[in-house]
Amino acid sequence: MESKVVIVTGASRGIGLAVAQTLLAASHKVVLVSRSAEQLQELKERYPSLVAYLAADMTVADTAFRVKELAILTFGKIDGVVVNHGVLSPMTRIENASIEEWKKLYDANFFSALALTKETIPHLREAKGRIVYVSSGAATGAYTSWGAYGSSKAALNSLSKHVAVEEPDITTVAVSPGRVDTDMQKELRERGTEMAKKDYETFKSDFEEGRLVKPQQSGGVIAMLAVEARPELSGKYFKWDASELAEYRREQ
Repeated sequence: MESKVVIVTGASRGIGLAVAQTLLAASHKVVLVSRSAEQLQELKERYPSLVAYLAADMTVADTAFRVKELAILTFGKIDGVVVNHGVLSPMTRIENASIEEWKKLYDANFFSALALTKETIPHLREAKGRIVYVSSGAATGAYTSWGAYGSSKAALNSLSKHVAVEEPDITTVAVSPGRVDTDMQKELRERGTEMAKKDYETFKSDFEEGRLVKPQQSGGVIAMLAVEARPELSGKYFKWDASELAEYRREQ
């Protein structure tokens, strides 16, 4: 396959790192974004001609522009975008919600994704490229104290649908990665005490009994979608292990 250029956000750990590693193993070029530079620098040293990176906060106003410019100046094009960054907290019941904290979460989970989408659309249109939005099962379900996170991921799913309608030359897919063994799951176990007890216990037992998804599993699917997603998937939402995505799975 021809080498593609893919932007990956939240790339220093967990799913984002797994996406980056999968793409690099297939000799694709990546533009990596994270607030932390250490892991990105390690990838740059290992794949010097395939990696460009920016250590930045996606919620800062000019970050999306800087990421786009870095991709174009370094590699000359953009074929794909993986919107993976996001936060889980605040985890509180709606009656106890801080509107300011919800706004901060929406900046991280939605508005920064919108900004990056807007910046990259002209280049993705030219490349007939792809955007993969890392969503969540919470986008279509509901848990006590997850109102901010779940509704922001539902908004991300809707953004994916609207880009698909407006930009027929760009394939957009929203993917739930499952319950993945990442720092976000650790945060959930430590801070999810306002969840309904039965729901909280399922997350805790999935960890204790080894049922969490490995980042390389769902991350591998997301990486392949970023370079190979078929146009007929555009605007749709899938769980990472859905039968419709079987061709994008790799043995882990």
